[in-house]
Amino acid sequence: MWKWLHSYAKTERVFTLCNGLWPFFLWPSFVLILIGCIWGLGFAPKDYQQGDAFRIIYIHVPAALLSMGIYTTMAVAALVGLVWQWRTAFMSVIALAPVGAVMTFIALITGAIWGKPMWGKWWVWDARLTTELIMLFLYFGVMALYAAFEDKQLAGKASAVMALVGVVNVPIIHFSVEWWNTLHQGATISKFESPSIAPEMLWPLLVCLLGFSLFAAGIVCLRLKNEIVRREIHRPWVKHVLFEGKN
Repeated sequence: MWKWLHSYAKTERVFTLCNGLWPFFLWPSFVLILIGCIWGLGFAPKDYQQGDAFRIIYIHVPAALLSMGIYTTMAVAALVGLVWQWRTAFMSVIALAPVGAVMTFIALITGAIWGKPMWGKWWVWDARLTTELIMLFLYFGVMALYAAFEDKQLAGKASAVMALVGVVNVPIIHFSVEWWNTLHQGATISKFESPSIAPEMLWPLLVCLLGFSLFAAGIVCLRLKNEIVRREIHRPWVKHVLFEGKN
């Protein structure tokens, strides 16, 4: 039943897939991000408590959700690589890590900008903020561990182990506002039955979230393509693609 999945252990198959998908992810993402940001920043009503300061939500929330989503995806790829010994899975880990790190950094910076008018401080050692900062260090750790080994197959395995160990931080981030007395507000859009946000504010946020997600997926596809080429440069099919413009 799952035999079709094993075809994606082949680097050539994954390269072809990424090469076909990245334009469908990346170009629509620019349009969606532009629409969502203009809609949210320019036309959504003010929040009755936070005023215009809440508008940073249209950058902060997509980045924060993607920081956790990308790490979870990275951990799944790490598990696949360690269990089935797929080189493409290990390559996916290192393709995902920098994108996730950038999203985490954006989430932290925009959170600090949002926190200043709300809490009176740029940074507090709040449970949500602290665990999100730990996630940034985990991303850095995965990338640093991968760069530390000359043998990239061994580097992939080491990075995969670290990614799997660090994934325990994801549910901690998500439930931190429920487990501890925290300044950070609770869930908003994740409460699907009754989201804690007005529809006229929610829709541009969903557009931004989709746009950011497609953008991240497009960049990951490009990074994975480059990683495959770098690692498989000695193979005839790669030389065929690079020098004859095929695929």
